[in-house]
Amino acid sequence: MKIGLDIMGGDYAPEATVLGAIEARKSLSPHQKLVLIGDREIAENILQKNNAGTGDFEFVHTTEVIGMGDHPTKAIVQKPDSSISVGFKLLKEGQIQAFSSAGNTGAMLVGGMFSVKTIPGVTRPAMTTIIPKLKGGMGVLLDVGANADCKPEHLLQFGILGSLLAECVYDMPAPRVALMNIGEEEEKGNLLTQASFPLLKESTQINFVGNIEGRDLFNDAFDIAVCDGFTGNVILKLAESFYVITLKKGLKDEFFARFNYEQYGGSPIMGLNAPVVVGHGISNPEAIKNMVLLSKNMVESNLIEKITQAFHQTN
Repeated sequence: MKIGLDIMGGDYAPEATVLGAIEARKSLSPHQKLVLIGDREIAENILQKNNAGTGDFEFVHTTEVIGMGDHPTKAIVQKPDSSISVGFKLLKEGQIQAFSSAGNTGAMLVGGMFSVKTIPGVTRPAMTTIIPKLKGGMGVLLDVGANADCKPEHLLQFGILGSLLAECVYDMPAPRVALMNIGEEEEKGNLLTQASFPLLKESTQINFVGNIEGRDLFNDAFDIAVCDGFTGNVILKLAESFYVITLKKGLKDEFFARFNYEQYGGSPIMGLNAPVVVGHGISNPEAIKNMVLLSKNMVESNLIEKITQAFHQTN
């Protein structure tokens, strides 16, 4: 197995990404290779300064970087030797089995759809995040930003994608899927949620348990929560602020500590033909390490094959 890591992506790259790669390498087996994609000379200097052997990694040198402010589609086309563009080229050719980056999220979405493309039957890839539960454990929320506007059939597909991620990667048997809404009653919500409810209810591919409200997000009423990307992104950014607020207030609490994005590494882009993970722009070495390990788990679980089979049955 070869896992590709964009070492040029993120606010603190390449220092943080290479240091994260060093830590991730310690958790990988000998047959699992980490491929560092970016400026090889800089990477080797960082490795040497931290007494890490260059022989523990493979390198693919690139000369361009897609910045956080670059237009995603233009950057993918105009910067073919960027670490993100080259990473997706390697992924498409099968030279790596997974690719992760803490760089430009839009470029990661566009790059994935242009290169490895979506799994047949998946109309919209979705991004996920982990939601800590008050009594322990976690839930999965999607979409959290890939699709600001959605149709009912997209939310059904998110339910299927989220269920497979939970089963295969997070070891949740028969995960309960809920629809994020403004009320528990079936008829509540806007046009999107009202039309989505019967689709989710009638599907035999998910374990649908009905609507949940914002106040249910951290309890044990569900395992997978689906919503449009606009709503999901607002929820994600609000949840991330909880951890920051507790730090600023000097509060120490086990529950709020689990809102620390570093623990989860990144957001899988569900629905692509290969494992792709997007990290937070401010990812530090711990987050980079966990992003790499999440990529590894996605490969080992045969998640993409299981999603392909599920959508083949749907069609």
